[in-house]
Amino acid sequence: MKKLCFLFFSILLLSLVMSGCSNNEPSKQTQEAANEEVTLTISAAASLQDALTDITATFEKEHPNVHITYNFGASGSLQQQISQGAPVDLFFSAAEDKFDTLVEEGLIEKDKGIDLVGNEIVLVVPKESDKEIKAFEDLTKAEKVSIGTPETVPAGKYAQETLEHLKIWTAVEKKVVYAKDVRQVLTYIETNNVDAGIVYKTDALISPKVEIVATAKENTHAPIIYPVGVIKNSSHPKEAQLFYEYLQNEQSIITFKKYGFKGLQ
Repeated sequence: MKKLCFLFFSILLLSLVMSGCSNNEPSKQTQEAANEEVTLTISAAASLQDALTDITATFEKEHPNVHITYNFGASGSLQQQISQGAPVDLFFSAAEDKFDTLVEEGLIEKDKGIDLVGNEIVLVVPKESDKEIKAFEDLTKAEKVSIGTPETVPAGKYAQETLEHLKIWTAVEKKVVYAKDVRQVLTYIETNNVDAGIVYKTDALISPKVEIVATAKENTHAPIIYPVGVIKNSSHPKEAQLFYEYLQNEQSIITFKKYGFKGLQ
């Protein structure tokens, strides 16, 4: 009888231990999932590169399991890539129309996007230029002028609108050297391959090789607004939402302003 009792209690104790291990297993799996390393892919306008590099460094320190990789380029080209199925988690555009296209296509939900920052376009010339270009109207005297390709580069579109508003586009158009994005325009100016160019203020401020000689008035072009949003079919929607919200916090906005962007919120 004693042997039977001992055997019974031994089996009962073993069952309790096994049950305890089983109950702990989901908790362990949950913890491992929480610490799983995730890589987010973000398509962003080239003009955002320096500000986002700073913001990302801080974000990754606070969230070490989330890594950010960027595809920087012209907003129009990035939008087309996403429309064609490129695997992207967030889109940060330099123009509302490119962003709105993805909303209309159902690739970004309206409540998962926000107009975050603004910018200005400026006329820049190589440092110590002797071409006497001091205003947009002086571009009629230039031999070569660079802007982004208007169809894909928002800065190029704003530049064309400004020159059309000033009624000098027809005179300048034949002198234009088109670029794939604002950074390429900046390079053309820095290397003296053109006499002048039109870029975002934020890009001009980071280069010691160019000089800002004029700023376009707001009424000469469409509003320069940068919307950002989470792609609907993101592979990591939770982490994408986390970074989306991080971009909107006070410290991030301060960083954007440090690089010359204007806060909209």
